[in-house]
Amino acid sequence: MIIDFHTHIFPDKIATRTLEVLKAGIKEYENLDAEAFFDGTKSGLLSFMEENGVDISVALPIATKPSQTESINTFALSVSDKKIVSFASLHPDNENTDEILENIKRDGFIGIKLHPEFQRSFVDSDKIIRILKKAEKLQLYTVFHAGQDIGLPPPVHSTPLHFRNALEYVSGKYIIAAHLGGWRMWDDVEKYLVGTPIIFDTAFIKDHISPSQASRIINSHGSEKILFGSDAPWERSQDTLDFLISLGLDEKELENIKYKNAQKILKNQV
Repeated sequence: MIIDFHTHIFPDKIATRTLEVLKAGIKEYENLDAEAFFDGTKSGLLSFMEENGVDISVALPIATKPSQTESINTFALSVSDKKIVSFASLHPDNENTDEILENIKRDGFIGIKLHPEFQRSFVDSDKIIRILKKAEKLQLYTVFHAGQDIGLPPPVHSTPLHFRNALEYVSGKYIIAAHLGGWRMWDDVEKYLVGTPIIFDTAFIKDHISPSQASRIINSHGSEKILFGSDAPWERSQDTLDFLISLGLDEKELENIKYKNAQKILKNQV
């Protein structure tokens, strides 16, 4: 079984344009021609899952401005089913974040996605700490983009040190830091985050981290705190799995990462 805990889909009418904008950002800041492995729609993700042997996907929408929060969460509810579990989102600049989070919990969501780089908000800022405190009280998970973003300029708003600072205010057990704790900032992940309660995922790391460092982080942090994630449509789930297998993880560790850890979080959703 495979649960891909880090995927992205968009409403059909804007999916093509959204992928074009994201590709343009990657081209501008990395001079790379990024490839999307499906069209960004729900139907595209379902086909992608079948091709890659994925049983369940977690969709992670992002409110890039406060006015998007309501419509994004309406969309998230509409796409959630037995194959796709969508998280909700909100923007740190929303004035009524406590009320929004209460509504998110009421609507049955497992958690929220925040992207500090798109949202231009530091993880250890007062407004995000307020969200984290409320989310933890409600037992909602918060998935963060963590580290540099391939399509956005500095400063980085989600460094490993920012996450470590946030642990002064919350336990961290409801925080999921994507990209193995901090994309392209893995030395600082080892310095500040390995061994903390924060959960990592494996999204979009295979071509950007050395196998030795990836193995070291997973072994030191513990496979019970690592979630399988591909960042689809930007990476094939099968390629992510092949990378993890190449690290020499044992069967128990692979099972933890592929689905067991996710099952504990999703509970009655799967």
